[in-house]
Amino acid sequence: MGGQGVVAAGELIAIAASRENKFCRAFPMYGSARRGAPVLAFAQIGHESEATRSMIYHPNYLLILDPLMAESMDLMGGLKEGGVILFNSEKSADEAKGLFNVRLSKLGVVDAMGIAERVLGRPIPNTAILGALSKVTGVLKLESVNWAIRRRFADRLAEVNIEAAKEGHDSVDVMAFEVS
Repeated sequence: MGGQGVVAAGELIAIAASRENKFCRAFPMYGSARRGAPVLAFAQIGHESEATRSMIYHPNYLLILDPLMAESMDLMGGLKEGGVILFNSEKSADEAKGLFNVRLSKLGVVDAMGIAERVLGRPIPNTAILGALSKVTGVLKLESVNWAIRRRFADRLAEVNIEAAKEGHDSVDVMAFEVS
């Protein structure tokens, strides 16, 4: 939902990927830009020849910042078999796994909202979930996420977001699944 840093998360992924000399393109998709409205953001890391500016219909990774969305909508449509979900929730990975009717390789669950409220003083879970993404997938290094945060945010705001990313990285509950 709008106001949780979804668009900024996509931008941060692209900035972090560029630090690692990976081609990345990020773009949002939303209706009326207002807090509380559904928002999607896409980040594509890979070869420039494969880049698109359209919705990514078959992602490898799905980051769910709003826990209510997982319980009220089908978000898994198109997620590749063996994909990875990063889920913002107070639940454990074992408790959350039943919400997702898809064959995953990994499920990472982190209380990104709790981290954000405690560290940032605001309910914006994006950087905490990006820290978790770094640990669970290895697609980006935590140092690159931190570098991107410093590029995107000013001094004190950068430092607290880096703290949130580190907490997300350190506290994510990861469940691995066998995918045949």
